[in-house]
Amino acid sequence: MDTSAMKPFYGFVKRVLDMVISALALIVLALPMLVIALLVRRDGGRAIYAQARVGKNGKTFHIYKFRSMKPNAERLEDFLTPEELAEYKKEYKLAHDPRITRIGNILRKSSLDELPQLINILRGDMSLVGPRPLLASELKGNYTEEEQKRLLSVRPGLTGYWQAAFRNESSYQTGDRQQQELYYIGRVTFAMDVKILFMTVKRVFSGKGAV
Repeated sequence: MDTSAMKPFYGFVKRVLDMVISALALIVLALPMLVIALLVRRDGGRAIYAQARVGKNGKTFHIYKFRSMKPNAERLEDFLTPEELAEYKKEYKLAHDPRITRIGNILRKSSLDELPQLINILRGDMSLVGPRPLLASELKGNYTEEEQKRLLSVRPGLTGYWQAAFRNESSYQTGDRQQQELYYIGRVTFAMDVKILFMTVKRVFSGKGAV
């Protein structure tokens, strides 16, 4: 069900707010983001990491992040033990990822690595609030076809219900993460979005911001 199509006013206003807030944030945060980019560059490799994700209506786009991992981190077998590799293939994340750099660890804990996604929001790839944008394999491996349609009926978000409320406390294996992402889809309102934004701020400042 495409909830944004059912609520055109909500969808229009949300898009306008996304554009205004992301543009202002990029202006205000330009200098801090430049400093972060220079610090990341000290570890070698590019400052910005781009990865293909699935967006609204199944459209593929490249999500931007400050690089928090060592160069060539996509070569999983070069960095991970067989046990770590198996865990990653199940959850698409690791509790203790050996590929993460020192500055990357700080960026992840503070969620500062996500700041370049303000560009994605301004471009219309993402929204401030929505389900997390997923890899194609992650989407197909954990959601039914009907659930995929529902998940892709809205723009993915910089933050969302799963991230703000549960994040590391839920997983694909238990089915909790899927339920939490789909829970938001059926309840998209301004009140819900504002609640999630406040929850996100609280979680980041509590030190639980890292994936």
